[in-house]
Amino acid sequence: MNECLPTYQLQAFSSPQPAAADVYFPDYAAPRPNLPLNRPYRGDYYKISLCLRGRAELKANLATCVVGPGCLVLATPDVIKEWLSISEDYETLSVFFTQDFITTNNAATGRLRFLVNPSAYVLQLPEPVAENVAASFRFLQQKYNTPHTERENILKNILNSLLYEIGPLYDQPAAARPAGHPRRQQLAAAFRQLVHTHCTTARSVQFYADTLCITPRHLTELVKAVTGRTASDWIAEAVALEAKALLQNPALAIQQVAASLHFADQFAFSRFFKNSTGLSPTAYRQVR
Repeated sequence: MNECLPTYQLQAFSSPQPAAADVYFPDYAAPRPNLPLNRPYRGDYYKISLCLRGRAELKANLATCVVGPGCLVLATPDVIKEWLSISEDYETLSVFFTQDFITTNNAATGRLRFLVNPSAYVLQLPEPVAENVAASFRFLQQKYNTPHTERENILKNILNSLLYEIGPLYDQPAAARPAGHPRRQQLAAAFRQLVHTHCTTARSVQFYADTLCITPRHLTELVKAVTGRTASDWIAEAVALEAKALLQNPALAIQQVAASLHFADQFAFSRFFKNSTGLSPTAYRQVR
């Protein structure tokens, strides 16, 4: 039995919108998709929401966050999400957009790098800032619902403006951010995306270096320079995070989790998990 975390496509939320749409602004008055979002999952999309009222509890990469009025919520393709609770009056302004949209607009190497390595998944905004961001969301919503021959280009440009408005809110102190070297930053971002895609089957730096057509040493050096952590650290963390999410399902035996992550056997998985987390899989289940 091979279990894995579900990954939902943007079309699961945007139906009956065209499958090729790069930007989607949901109408929460319409019927919502019947998806088990109260269990760990990923999406193949980016999503940014601004909470207007109500309260929710979100697990993002297994860390619980409280969402209330004035909170920005950022969901990226690599994050494991789980909605623990949502109040009846919970209301947001939200926009979904594809990974292709980000690639086309060079977010990984430009000012929108917060989408690649966010400092937080839930960010409380001061009231005046939240009001300005809400106005930008509503402008995007208005254009989204307005027919026009150039509607797609209009939406992309407005979304870009919204992202540039939001980006500085996530900025880390200048001393903590890498300086220059766009190519190096682009490769580091591509590496992290590859880890997100392949971490359950590939755990060697050699695999990712070969995919990026560089040497393992070069990959290790550039990832360390850009992120402050080694390539091996990123790979191990991604696998451990996947394992933790799977271990939260009591219906899965540890042997099944090990098989899902393509370990040779349960013992190899247990050794890896304890080295990464300090706990055995059984102990993790008991204390989580």
